[in-house]
Amino acid sequence: MRAADFAYFDAPTPIGLAHRGGAKLPANVRLENTLPAFREAVRMGYRYLETDVHATADGVLLAFHDASLDRVTDGSGRIAEIPYAAVQSARINGTEPIPLLSDLLEELPDARINIDVKAPGAIEPLAEVIRSHDAIDRVCVGSFSDRRLRAVRRLLGPRLATAAGPAEVAALRLAPQRIAGWLRSPAPVLQIPTGHLVGNRRLDLVTPALVDRVHAMGKHVHVWTVDDAAEMHRLFDLGVDGIVSDRIDTLAAVLTDRGVPLGR
Repeated sequence: MRAADFAYFDAPTPIGLAHRGGAKLPANVRLENTLPAFREAVRMGYRYLETDVHATADGVLLAFHDASLDRVTDGSGRIAEIPYAAVQSARINGTEPIPLLSDLLEELPDARINIDVKAPGAIEPLAEVIRSHDAIDRVCVGSFSDRRLRAVRRLLGPRLATAAGPAEVAALRLAPQRIAGWLRSPAPVLQIPTGHLVGNRRLDLVTPALVDRVHAMGKHVHVWTVDDAAEMHRLFDLGVDGIVSDRIDTLAAVLTDRGVPLGR
């Protein structure tokens, strides 16, 4: 599948994606994955937002990164083991409630949302939220688990934009050129870090050859999580189609420098 086949990718490239709403933007520090953080990113001109999702013990889908409440909220415990009635009282930085994915879809109707499925229990609630909000053209779903990704694809069908899973990325990065063309993935985008440790050795993932290979298939390359301006410029020079960043002020300035400002 090509990126051009999906409404999600209807913006000119390159694009910027606000990671957890822009977690290291000074205005958003300690407010990652809150509605104020996402609203601030949209106010700056960001059309693409990134969030992870977890489901509570009773199947309520949260836009939240961690598996537990302990790191960023005044609550505690593993989300998958707690009913929503208990999670609902937790506050990020002691002030902001944890948003539901449905909150983002309803309150930011013009935003595209990149969603990382963090746990098996989030799969069916995610499919239900996307269906109930008629949001399939507004989202792209990825996961570090090939199994979770296949399950989401089965539930929502080929109209859903998804990112390549780990096995698909490895095949596209490592397979010989003569074989790569036979490796078909339904994903229209690779969303990858710049590198990956294999034992004690770093393997560069974002290479000119990989970008050319992926583009020849009509797919996009998004790179996460990049906060340094020089590295952003280097990656855009390689031809990547999007960068996911916590420092969305830095990324906005880089895009403006390159003549592709936000909100275009």
